[in-house]
Amino acid sequence: MQSISFSWSNNVVVNGLTSLNSQTVHIAIDHCNNVVIQDVKIRAPSGSPNTDGINVQFSNGVTISHSTIMTGDDCISINQGCTNLWIEQIACGPGHGISIGSLGTNVNEIGVQNVTVTDSVFTKTENGVRIKSWAQPSNGYARNIVFRNIIMHNVYNPIIIDQRYCPGRQCPHQSSGVKISRVSYEHIRGTSASPIAINLDCSQSNPCLGIKFEDINLTYLKGSAKSSCTNAAGNNIGVVIPRSCL
Repeated sequence: MQSISFSWSNNVVVNGLTSLNSQTVHIAIDHCNNVVIQDVKIRAPSGSPNTDGINVQFSNGVTISHSTIMTGDDCISINQGCTNLWIEQIACGPGHGISIGSLGTNVNEIGVQNVTVTDSVFTKTENGVRIKSWAQPSNGYARNIVFRNIIMHNVYNPIIIDQRYCPGRQCPHQSSGVKISRVSYEHIRGTSASPIAINLDCSQSNPCLGIKFEDINLTYLKGSAKSSCTNAAGNNIGVVIPRSCL
């Protein structure tokens, strides 16, 4: 059970809340407009499955700020039908990071657009900033996304796009129809727990377009960090470490 859920609601403010050891999602936002969540503390054991901190879907105008989220799943998950999200000053970890998706669950799916994640810190998370979609046909999309002013502390996948997402054993093994475009990674620094600090694994039939790397400095704790791009195109501004694969 979700600890707290808001459905078909407008003008919601959640301030100063603490949520401990939810059975599943701690805070769920579904079909809402103009939601502010601030100064919340969320905690669940790092090994607890499906304990997302905050899950948002089919919602517009959501702001999440000044919060500490420690879970066994995504700190924040942004799912289909989300527009105009502002996420800032989040301390995330442990957990699976901040994720857009998984998208492309259905053929006819409303996408995600206009999302900003800024001024946040990830500590020992499985992922940092992630976009993920299933490898199957879909009309979904993720566009106009900004990840900015972010610090990574020993994060396994600091920057990742995974368009072959499949956590189980029955994977579709097709090409993702989700169109990912205009995604900016700006002023991101810190350490990667794996050698591939930047991993963009995009769709063969719908390549990632308009990716931007600006002022990136991610180092691998045990050697040289690397970047890997598959079916991705974009540009670089300033210094990008590891060397950009775009």
